[in-house]
Amino acid sequence: MFRYRLDVAWEYLFKLLPYLSVTLFYMGGALTIGIVFGAFMAMMKLGKNRPLKYFAIGYTAVMRSLPPIILIFLVYHGVPLAVRRMFQVNLSGMNTVYFVILALGLSSVATLSEIMKSAYLSVSGGQYEAAVSNGFTPFQAFRRIMFPQALRVSIPNLSSALIILMKEGSLGYTIGLIDIMGRADLLNSTSYGNDIYEIFFTLAAIYWLASILIDGGCHFIENRLSLERKIELNEIKKAGMIAAAEQGGIVRGS
Repeated sequence: MFRYRLDVAWEYLFKLLPYLSVTLFYMGGALTIGIVFGAFMAMMKLGKNRPLKYFAIGYTAVMRSLPPIILIFLVYHGVPLAVRRMFQVNLSGMNTVYFVILALGLSSVATLSEIMKSAYLSVSGGQYEAAVSNGFTPFQAFRRIMFPQALRVSIPNLSSALIILMKEGSLGYTIGLIDIMGRADLLNSTSYGNDIYEIFFTLAAIYWLASILIDGGCHFIENRLSLERKIELNEIKKAGMIAAAEQGGIVRGS
C-alpha cells in the first residue's frame, strides 16, 4: 500500500541538499568545457576550411548520437587506460566527478556549438560590416554588435542545455559518483527500500525546483540583456542625431 510520510521526507531533504553542491560543480565544469570548445567548434562549422568544418560536423553527429551513460562509461574506463599506457600515470584514485565533467563536457561541446552557430547566424552580417566601415575594429564590432545579440538569442537554449547537463549528470552514480542522485541511492540501500517513496519523491522535487531556478535565472538574464541593449541603441541613436545636428550647423555656418 502506497504511503508517503512527509516528516520522513523532510528529514531526507536535509540529507540530500548538501550533495547538490557536487551536482552544481559538475554542471559548471561541463558547461565551461562546452562553451570554450563549443565556440571553437562553431567557428570551424562557419569557417571555410573544409577539413576542420567536416571534423566539427562529424564530431557533433557522433556525440549527439551517443547515450550519456555510454559516454560516461567510455570516459571512466577508457581515459585511465589510455593515460596509463601513454604516460604511465595511474588515475585509479581520481575522484569520479572529474570523469563525469569530462564526459558531459565532451557531449556539451556538440550541443553548445550548434547553439552558438545558430545564434551567430541569427544576427545580420550587415551589422558587422556596417560597424567595421564606421571605424570599429573587427573585435569591437564582434564584442559590441554581434556578441550581445547572439548571446541574447542563445540564452533560452543555454537554459535547456544546463537542465540537460543536470539530468545527464545524475547517471554518474553508476560509476560511484556521490551527488544528490548517488546519495539518494545510498540512502535507499541503507533503508532497505522502506523509504523509497520519501527519498525519490524528495529527489524529484529538488531536480524540479533546480530546473525552475535555472530557467528563471536565464529568463532574468535574457530580459536584462534586452533592456541594456535597448538603452545602448537609444544612446547610439541620440549620439547619431547630435552628430548630424552638429554637422548640419557646420554646413550652414560655412
